[in-house]
Amino acid sequence: MTTVDKGAAGHGQRQYHIGIAPGEVSTVALLPGDPFRVPMIGEFLTDVKEVAHNREHRTLTGVYRGKTITATSTGMGCPSTAIAVEELARVGVTSFIRVGSSAAVQPGVEPGDLLVSHGTLRNDGTTAAYAHPGYPAVPDLAIASSLTEAATRIAARHGIKAHSGINASDDAFYAETPAWIEELSRLGILNIEMESSALYVVARLRGLRAGMICACSSNLVEGASLYDHQNTQLYDGWVRSIEAALDTAVALDL
Repeated sequence: MTTVDKGAAGHGQRQYHIGIAPGEVSTVALLPGDPFRVPMIGEFLTDVKEVAHNREHRTLTGVYRGKTITATSTGMGCPSTAIAVEELARVGVTSFIRVGSSAAVQPGVEPGDLLVSHGTLRNDGTTAAYAHPGYPAVPDLAIASSLTEAATRIAARHGIKAHSGINASDDAFYAETPAWIEELSRLGILNIEMESSALYVVARLRGLRAGMICACSSNLVEGASLYDHQNTQLYDGWVRSIEAALDTAVALDL
């Protein structure tokens, strides 16, 4: 009997889940959750080409200010995010910036504001399979700093606010009780989303770089919500987060 080593399988080949082969992507990838937000990134780019769309993973490439950029959707949650990062790394991506939606749990954060992650509370199951429970989920320092600078600049230009801090990654969207939300707020957690803990842990373990900037979709301690996809504030927040991520990719030559 020969047991498959998944950690060694698939390198240098077309990837099973994302459908991409070496040479089809750049060294930096922007990661929205929703495949239908991948074309939003494409609107910033020239020479846009859709590379693959398999399951929840949709990928395109293009050029922004002279730099080739890849955009790949992760789907919702840590399991599919970990798969996307693992497979993108096997075909040549070395830096990742998540551009997503996130709910605030601190007063004064408004829907449409920009949220930059400086670290993640790991409340997911995926990273437990990768690392000790005490292993930190933290972004690349230079990427986080550049995202903070870009978000502050862009927010000032548009009359909104940029915030940075520690977020939480949860697995169970509808299991987030008022008591849990209040506990996160008490701990000073800025916002909750569902992907960054896997992104950060996998990136660190594989020698990759990662960061995250989100648009605030709602404030769970102030009852404000913009989950309506037609709401322009949330859409504008997505656009501004993408701009900040692209500027960071160029500034750091990722």
